[in-house]
Amino acid sequence: MAVQARRDEERGVVVVGAGIVGASIAYHLAGRGVRVTVVDGAAPGSGASSHSFAWINAGAKGPSYYHDFNRRSMEMWDRFALGLGVDVGLRWGGKVSWEATTERARLLEEWVQRAQRWGYPTRLVGPRELADLEPSLSTGPVVAAELSPIDGQVEPQRVVDACMLRLRERGASILPGARVSALSSVRGEKGVRRVESLVTPLGEVPCDVVVLAAGTGTTDLASTAGVDVPQQVSPGVVVRTSPVPRLMHKLQVVYAPPLDSAQDEVHFRQTSDGSVQIGEGTQESLRRDDSKCHADDLLARAVCYLPGLSGAMADPVPVGYRPMPLDGYPVLGFAPSVPNLYVAVTHSGVTLAPVIGELAAMEIVDGARVEILDHYRPERFA
Repeated sequence: MAVQARRDEERGVVVVGAGIVGASIAYHLAGRGVRVTVVDGAAPGSGASSHSFAWINAGAKGPSYYHDFNRRSMEMWDRFALGLGVDVGLRWGGKVSWEATTERARLLEEWVQRAQRWGYPTRLVGPRELADLEPSLSTGPVVAAELSPIDGQVEPQRVVDACMLRLRERGASILPGARVSALSSVRGEKGVRRVESLVTPLGEVPCDVVVLAAGTGTTDLASTAGVDVPQQVSPGVVVRTSPVPRLMHKLQVVYAPPLDSAQDEVHFRQTSDGSVQIGEGTQESLRRDDSKCHADDLLARAVCYLPGLSGAMADPVPVGYRPMPLDGYPVLGFAPSVPNLYVAVTHSGVTLAPVIGELAAMEIVDGARVEILDHYRPERFA
């Protein structure tokens, strides 16, 4: 049963988690006139959002309904950023990837064909066009290459900070450093529970509706109210370099092939301040090596493809654990056994933040049940 937030009462909606997803939900709720409180155990944006590669895309995200969900959110990003009213580092320009071996090239070509069937405007390009797209790249051998021209990037911390600014302007309460240890619930009719308050070191925070957007912490908190939100462990490592002059003038994201069979691919993007963020592998790579030695190795591999980085210094970022629901897809919606508990946990938080924020606000404020979210309901784990 959907729960409609009561705007005129003192408790209102409490959002647990001030990463990019929680910040978007809180921002959209406040925009509807809801009394909002945001609670986070640390500083806003300091969790998984701070470790995100922050690539806005829908290309390899299947099946088709999940691809379409990501595509919808991509098309909302300009409006979302405009409403925030500050520069959040949103940049469009596309992404390229290429392969240097026949086997990997075949897989890339198959991926392009599948994405095109879904209507995604990606396409194969030749070595000459690839070189023209970004002259600063040194690609090496190219057996197959693709361009996804509508992909982009954003700076998650800027987005979170902008959401917090707008929330304060709208009278919301923001409680950083208030780690929620449990959801205090009471049992009502027919065994249905209701969350009455959140237990924090600052005392109990009362609520009418609670939104759990606590990333990897969502599972433990939901369990205190008897709700199962299973996740898998998903560590990831990124490296940031010292700022360098603008190297990437056209493209926003580059995925380059492994230098040898013992390595993963390397990907990078240049941020608004001139630093370059570097990662490797895919979300299944489960990298945990956040040493300076590994950071230097990633930088050296990136320099092979982007020679202008040769004077930069690598700054390792401590390994981050990313939210990853057990089946890999978002968990969104009210928990049937606790009808005032709204769950919002997903891996692709940067791409999906605008659509999740807007649709969650509709479900919480208007009592709507948005059909495109039915693939992602918490009850699939009941």
